[in-house]
Amino acid sequence: MELFQPIDRENMQELAPYFAAQTRHISDFSLAFQYMWYDALKPAYAFIGDCLVLREYFAGKCYYHFPLSRSGDGEAEMRAVAAIEERARDTGERIHYTNVPKERLPLLTARYAEMLVTNNRRWRDYLYRAEDFKEYPGKKYAGQRNHVRKFEKLYPDWQFREALPSDMGAIEAFLHEYEASQRAKGSPLADEELDEVYAVLPHMQELHMRAGILTAGGRVVGFSAGERCGDMIVVHIEKALRECEGVYPFLARQFARAFCGDGVRFLNRMDDAGDLGLRKSKLQYGPCELVDKYNVTPKRAIDFVMRLPDFRTERLVLKPVEDADKAAYARLAGDVVRNRYWGYDWRSDRKRRPADSYFLKSAREDFAKRREMPLGIYLSDMLVGEAVLHRFGYDARAEIGVRLLPEYEGMGYAREAVCGYAAYAFSRLNLERLEAKCYKENARSRTMLLAAGMRPCGEDETYFYFYRTPEG
Repeated sequence: MELFQPIDRENMQELAPYFAAQTRHISDFSLAFQYMWYDALKPAYAFIGDCLVLREYFAGKCYYHFPLSRSGDGEAEMRAVAAIEERARDTGERIHYTNVPKERLPLLTARYAEMLVTNNRRWRDYLYRAEDFKEYPGKKYAGQRNHVRKFEKLYPDWQFREALPSDMGAIEAFLHEYEASQRAKGSPLADEELDEVYAVLPHMQELHMRAGILTAGGRVVGFSAGERCGDMIVVHIEKALRECEGVYPFLARQFARAFCGDGVRFLNRMDDAGDLGLRKSKLQYGPCELVDKYNVTPKRAIDFVMRLPDFRTERLVLKPVEDADKAAYARLAGDVVRNRYWGYDWRSDRKRRPADSYFLKSAREDFAKRREMPLGIYLSDMLVGEAVLHRFGYDARAEIGVRLLPEYEGMGYAREAVCGYAAYAFSRLNLERLEAKCYKENARSRTMLLAAGMRPCGEDETYFYFYRTPEG
């Protein structure tokens, strides 16, 4: 059964306890964020032990949010990481982590021998002390205080209050007025964000949002809404009519005064998405932290292999299958009866037996996409079988499989190929564990793996399992 399921309105509340307890100060770990960006990111979720794991798609890649433990248990989060790795081995999916908090980065550094780490400035959240927004104290907030005084002078009849369901019509009318200037910017990201604001309005209550409206002269001139997550409120929406001088600092102050009590220490006003004007504005409010949100792409041993190897054993040569041997390779790969022990039947993808070139082309594509490392087993110049490293793990593991043409069985070639490929895997790929399995009814394969130095490590209803390490 698929581990992940799409986030929708019916199951979103299952995520709420994790977000409400989070201490990472990352805005993505919030109900409203997941709701507002659903169409763009196609989020899904799974519970792994004590952890919530979110998955999303961005720019054609699948990203896993770093696991979020409800109790803050780092060990539980790393067990969830291990489960993600195992799923990736089974599906062949590449792992990309996102929203890795700074304090968890060393755990991944210790886990992976090689990984690509980025911390894009445009996605870092701006975190502020809530008390600073209530009064704008000190020299650094002189500009905000001046704006507040100007707004109060120009609009002495201002009112700020909590938004009620009955205010929805007035809020939508305000947003339509705000929209006229917003759309004129010609920013696709800003337009998308405004669309999401409209979409979330009817669901603010179920998303546990705290919202307020600012009126002046009898009309709504500002609207803001946020969500409590741990000791912070994530400000998801803050819109105001710029024609009203000082309106944004005034709106931000009133929101903090109204909703930042009862243990709320911080305001997360989200990222700037690379908008330099927005960046300047956010910096003027004096953030106490730019919250790091690391992206981590771990590397597997196969990711560093630029071309398939060529090496010798006592009697054999293991090397890429040559074009001249496509017919022999097709006989090996297309043998339906014998390949039931291989775990793949070409008939699951094709209705009729394809041309001989299909099988060799497929094997080469699997390497090109770094799914596996297939090598032909040659006796002199004759192709006698195939050895494959596949299911590469992110913790220096891989699985080995061998198959022979029927006329070459019983001569020890499979054992020799496994031993030779194992030596290459440990010495050149720096693997720390080599695994194998065989169907329980395949007694010959079991005997071969034991003879090749593979150690038994378990069984289930279908398979016997084996492993080997560099130490033997």
